[in-house]
Amino acid sequence: MKEIIDNFKEKGEKTISLLTGELNSVRAGRANPSLLDQIRVDYYGTPTPLKNIANISVPDPKSLMISPFDPSAIKEIIKAINESELGINPLDDGKNIRLKVPQLTEERRKEITKMVKQITDDAKIAIRNLRRDANDHLKKAEKNGDISEDELKGDTKDIQTKTDEFTKKIDGMLKEKEKEIMSV
Repeated sequence: MKEIIDNFKEKGEKTISLLTGELNSVRAGRANPSLLDQIRVDYYGTPTPLKNIANISVPDPKSLMISPFDPSAIKEIIKAINESELGINPLDDGKNIRLKVPQLTEERRKEITKMVKQITDDAKIAIRNLRRDANDHLKKAEKNGDISEDELKGDTKDIQTKTDEFTKKIDGMLKEKEKEIMSV
């Protein structure tokens, strides 16, 4: 039954990894290259991640600079940024694209914080669903006679312990992101 527990842990780690990516792409008022991770550019007919066709740098805390490897892609990059939900207008200087990250208002910070709470709540729900599925598999194994009642209790306890660890990690990520969003 070790494979059930290992599968649970693996899927839980993937959930945490996905949550990290989502939280990194949430704008917090500071320039961060990960803001652009979700942007796909139509590059010669293929949706391509922006970071694969351009160098992204942070010249100062309030701006990003995108230097395309292929200058002919500038128009498509600008189009992709404008179509995204970033709410930042790109400035084209012919070779590079600059993004000025505007200061967030207090109201907008609170909206973003609510959104981040929803994202982390969804991750917690996913972890609880994984726990339920793993426990169901263990109960079936016990019913089929593959494991004893004591093994079932021990494995269920292990899964709950790992669930608590994942939840604690998610709560820590939420607190960290809230602090980042609310800092001016």
